[in-house]
Amino acid sequence: MFSKILVANRGEIAVRIIRACKEMGISTVAIYSKADAEALHVSLADECICVGRATPAESYLNQKNIISAALVTGAQAIHPGYGFLSENAEFAALCRENGIVFIGPDAETIARMGDKDAARRLMREAGVPTVPGSDIIEDEETLRSEAARIGYPLLIKARSGGGGKGIRLVNGEDELINAYRTASGEALAAFGDGGVYMEKFLSPTKHIEVQLLADEKGHVVALGERECSIQLNNQKLIEESPSPAVTPELRKSMMEAAIKAAKAARYTNAGTIEFLLDKDKNFYFMEMNTRLQVEHPVSEYTTGVDIVKWQIRIAAGVELAFRQKDIRIGGAAIECRINAKSAGTLGFMHVPGGPWVRFDTALYSGYSVPVFYDSMVGKLIVFAKTREEAIRKMHSALCELVLENIPSNLDEQLNILNDSDFKAGDYYTNFMTTRGW
Repeated sequence: MFSKILVANRGEIAVRIIRACKEMGISTVAIYSKADAEALHVSLADECICVGRATPAESYLNQKNIISAALVTGAQAIHPGYGFLSENAEFAALCRENGIVFIGPDAETIARMGDKDAARRLMREAGVPTVPGSDIIEDEETLRSEAARIGYPLLIKARSGGGGKGIRLVNGEDELINAYRTASGEALAAFGDGGVYMEKFLSPTKHIEVQLLADEKGHVVALGERECSIQLNNQKLIEESPSPAVTPELRKSMMEAAIKAAKAARYTNAGTIEFLLDKDKNFYFMEMNTRLQVEHPVSEYTTGVDIVKWQIRIAAGVELAFRQKDIRIGGAAIECRINAKSAGTLGFMHVPGGPWVRFDTALYSGYSVPVFYDSMVGKLIVFAKTREEAIRKMHSALCELVLENIPSNLDEQLNILNDSDFKAGDYYTNFMTTRGW
């Protein structure tokens, strides 16, 4: 087992990883930007080292500085969390070249699954259902012919990256060329790769993902599914597990497909297979996230498995202590992402408590939220025996949470919880666009 791990991230996920390491008896090194000198993760770690100025490019994306920080502090491994360098194949390879363990899959797997076109082809070969679509579009003539074959409406999607960038909905031929050029240009600017492909646009659909753990011995375990259909601008707002739309039989089929996908990719560590589920209960592979997900806590609650600790153990060569037959999915968990609407200094903060209520955050009274990073400042997670109880518990917790001077999306989250379609579990990825809030 590792004796020291460098956490190459910030905010709530850095705090989450540091706490897991403390419980495992592992020393931690926090990196930080000049804007994060007073951040909570810095004070919680055993050591800290500044890796650059405020912007991500100068600090949390500065690969050479982060590797240098690991080497100078004697860290044996780096946990990248999510975002930043967590799905960067170049960084994973750089860790390996410097004798540092990257806590995640190897560089080759990250690159292979990060190429969404290559990943889709691999899934088709493995027998995992995929959405009808095209290969990478090389020219506008191919674009037109492939669009005619697939049929409208369709999606143009970036080969690389994520977060909703490089995606355009095309309802007809008159929109095709402009959408293609815009999506490709956006992808090039965001990811340095303008490659795009097309998929048939399925609507309405649900966004369902399956959490996986895979060790170096080839054992793969699925930890049930998460319902992630409440989204705004392709960014998730609320996640829950299990999905109210997934039957036990469908769950079994989706988990089997996810395990098949992981084995085809020769995957190790924690990862997620994302599926689209249509109204007829047909599911299709969408992509694989080769990292820890923001919403991992809901799977931890419903299975009792600490995903972060198992990431660390797997990276250290430890074999999974359980198999698929040992996984029991019970109760209901819901996570609400708390997003700040503007930067500022947090005044009084009150965090809700009670059984099975958890607020993952790096906030504290007097902390100044910087303008340089993601707007998510915390995740409120609850667990109960039934979904109805979990909704009530979350409603109570949201009403109790106080973040003085930091405008947030608490009211929007309450609106979602109070919506009759949400309560019934009858909602799709277009949920937010059909509301007038």
